[in-house]
Amino acid sequence: MLTFKKEKAKKLNSNFGYMFETGFFGTRAPFFMDLVTLIVSLLPFLVAVAIYFAKDKRYKIHAYLQIAIFAFSVIVLFYFEYGVRVIGGFDTFMQNSGVSHNYAFIVLIFHIVISVITLIIWSTAIFAAKKLIMLKRHKNMGLITFTGVSLTSLTGIWVYFLMFIF
Repeated sequence: MLTFKKEKAKKLNSNFGYMFETGFFGTRAPFFMDLVTLIVSLLPFLVAVAIYFAKDKRYKIHAYLQIAIFAFSVIVLFYFEYGVRVIGGFDTFMQNSGVSHNYAFIVLIFHIVISVITLIIWSTAIFAAKKLIMLKRHKNMGLITFTGVSLTSLTGIWVYFLMFIF
């Protein structure tokens, strides 16, 4: 398990102490990182289901699903950020990794850039949907968002492997 002060994490909020216990994938990762990685790996499939409803002309279901998936993703992002900050960040995760710190850092930056761009495009596609539909740009932004979500998922899994498996 990671070398950080579990007691400090538990004192910050005893309700969230479980986050820092051993994860369920059997790696060096804490529970919260395994949970977030699982959710992020499923995200492209969830978005694909929502896109299916748009292709099937069930736009209301598509809209509700996209909003729900987006909102859930933002909540997961805050959960992830809380865990990372409490545990000590990137350097703490890299302590037991056999991967070059610089290489992992570059991959992490790549992941963050893709994630932020995707979040901006996805939120625009949702919150400006009616205007974008009239301009016939919503479908294109949706496809870009799906690509971004897929890349975010793949690069997130890549970062997980670098920190907790290799």
